[in-house]
Amino acid sequence: MNAEGVRERATSLPREPGVYQFRAEGTTLYVGKAVDLRNRVRSYADPRSARIRRMVDRADGIEIAVTDTETQALLLEANLIKRHQPRYNVRLKDDKSYPMVQLTDHPAPRIEITRDPAESATVFGPYTNKRQVETVVKALRETYGVRGCSDHKYSGRERPCLDYEMGLCTAPCTREIDLESYVEDVTAVERFLEGETGILADPLRREMEAAAQDKNFERAANLRDRLETVEAFHGEGGEAVQSTGDERAVDVLGVAIEGEDATVARLRAESGKLVDRDRHTLEAPTGDPAADAPESGGVPAVLAAFLVQYYAERELPDALLLPERHGDGEVAAWLETEGVAVRVPGAGREAKLVDLALKNARRNVGGRDECAMLADALEIESAERIEGFDVSHAQGKAAVGSDVAFVDGSAEKADYRRKKLTDENDDYANMRALLEWRARRAVEGRDDRPDPDLLLIDGGEGQLEAARDALAEVGWDVPAVALAKAEERVVTPDREFSWPDDAPHLHHLQRVRDEAHRFAVQYHQTIRDDVSTVLDDVPGIGPETRKRLLGRFGSVENVREASPEDLRSVAGVGEKTARTIAERL
Repeated sequence: MNAEGVRERATSLPREPGVYQFRAEGTTLYVGKAVDLRNRVRSYADPRSARIRRMVDRADGIEIAVTDTETQALLLEANLIKRHQPRYNVRLKDDKSYPMVQLTDHPAPRIEITRDPAESATVFGPYTNKRQVETVVKALRETYGVRGCSDHKYSGRERPCLDYEMGLCTAPCTREIDLESYVEDVTAVERFLEGETGILADPLRREMEAAAQDKNFERAANLRDRLETVEAFHGEGGEAVQSTGDERAVDVLGVAIEGEDATVARLRAESGKLVDRDRHTLEAPTGDPAADAPESGGVPAVLAAFLVQYYAERELPDALLLPERHGDGEVAAWLETEGVAVRVPGAGREAKLVDLALKNARRNVGGRDECAMLADALEIESAERIEGFDVSHAQGKAAVGSDVAFVDGSAEKADYRRKKLTDENDDYANMRALLEWRARRAVEGRDDRPDPDLLLIDGGEGQLEAARDALAEVGWDVPAVALAKAEERVVTPDREFSWPDDAPHLHHLQRVRDEAHRFAVQYHQTIRDDVSTVLDDVPGIGPETRKRLLGRFGSVENVREASPEDLRSVAGVGEKTARTIAERL
C-alpha cells in the first residue's frame, strides 16, 4: 500500500478503540492496538522507521476490530499476535491467550469459553480473569439455561442430559423448551455480555434474598459472591481489584537483547522471599535488528510485549519491578486498572533484585535454549511445549494417571490434568488408557489446551509402545518418546539416546518426567486414602467411626479378629454395632 492508500482506508475507520491488522496475501504482517483507530492507522501514511515502511509497502489491505474499551483492544492485540505470529511484531514464544466467550452459529446456540473463537460465532471479550469468566458463564447458564454441550452431543438425543437435571440447560435438544423461547434466552445472554449487567444481576439478587429469608445462609453467601463477580464483570475487574497494600507477590523482570533474540528473566518474590525464577524467549520481527523491531525501540517495547502476552491467563502480581519504563500508555492503564504497582528501582534491595533478573536474562540471550537443543537432538520441528505422562497404583488398586505440561522450559501448572484409571495391575495397559484418553479429547476438540510438540512417557520401550498404540488408534499425530529412570535413556520409536549427564536438553526431559511422576503419586495417595473398605457396608459405621476403628486396629483384618470388648472400646461402637461387625466380617 502507498501513503494515499493508507489515508483513504483510514478515512473510513471509526474513531473508537480497537485493533488493526496489516495484511498481505491473506497473511497478517502486523497487529496493533489503538485508542482511536482512524488516527492510528492514518499515522502509517508517514512511517516512523524503515522497518515500518517495508511493512506498509508489502501490505495489500488493513482489517480492523472495534472494541468497547482500550483494555479490550490491548488484550485482543495480544491474542491476535499469539494466533498469527506476525513477522513485524515482537512475539513471546508462548501459547497462552486471553479467554473469550462465544455463542455459536447454531439454531440453538451454545455458550463456551474459548481462546480460539469460530469465525461464524458471536464473540465477546477478551477478558483478563478466566476464573471470573467461568463464574459468570455458569451464572448465565443457571439463569437462562443456555447449553454448553458440543454439537455432536446435542444432535440425535432422545432424552435430556445431566445438565438439564442440574438446572444448567433447558434442553432444546429434546424440545423441553421450544427453539423460539430458547433463542429469547440466548438474546438475554447477549444483552448481558454487551453490558446490560442488571439482566443477570437482578435475578441473582432476588435468589440471594430468597435464600436468606429461608435461612439458607450458605446458599445466600454463595449467591452474594457470585453477584459481586457479575457486577464487577463489565468493569474489566477494576472495581473488583483490592490492593492488599503489603504486595505479597512481586515479579521482577530483566531483559537482554542480542541481534534478533530477546530474553526476559522473571523472578517471583512472595512475602519477601524468592520462590521462583524462569526465562522466556521473544522473537523480534524477522530479518530486522531487535533494537529497531518495536515501534518505541529496544527494551521498552520488549517489556510491553512481554507483559501483555505473558500474563494472558496468568495471575498478575501485586507489583512489578522493571529495569526501565516500558513506555506503553495502554499497558500502563491496564496494569493500573488491575491494581498492579509498577516501579523502576534505582537503589536498595529492589534494585538488586532487578540486577539479579538482568544477570539471569543475559545467561540465555543469543544462546541455544534447551528446548531448541532437544528439538534438534530428536529431529522434530519444535519442543517448546511438552506434556509428560505417568501412571501410579498399588498392585493395581487406586490406579491413576498424570498429564503435566511444560512451556518454553517452565512448568505450566494451569494445564496439568489427572485421570482416574480402571484398576489394573498392568503398567502398559494403564499407560495406553491414559494416552487414549488424552488423544481422544484432543481429536474431538474437548481439550482446551493446544496440542503439544512432544509427549514424554515415564518408562521404557513397553510404555512407549503402549502409548504409541493408543495414539495410532485415535489418529493423533504427535511425536512421543520415553525416558527410563534406571539408565536415563531416551527411547524413541527408532532408536535410543544416551546423552551426557550434563546435557541441558536431558535435564529438561528429566524435569518433565519427575514432575509427571510426582503429580501421579500425589493423586494416587489421595485416591488411595479415599478408598472405601468393607467397613462401609456395616450399618451404624460412618466415616468417623471407620477412621477410629482403623486408627485403633490398623487394618480391616485386625478389626475382624478383635473381640467384642475391644471393639466397644472404640468411640461410636456400641454392643449392637460390635455384634454386626462380627456377623458381617
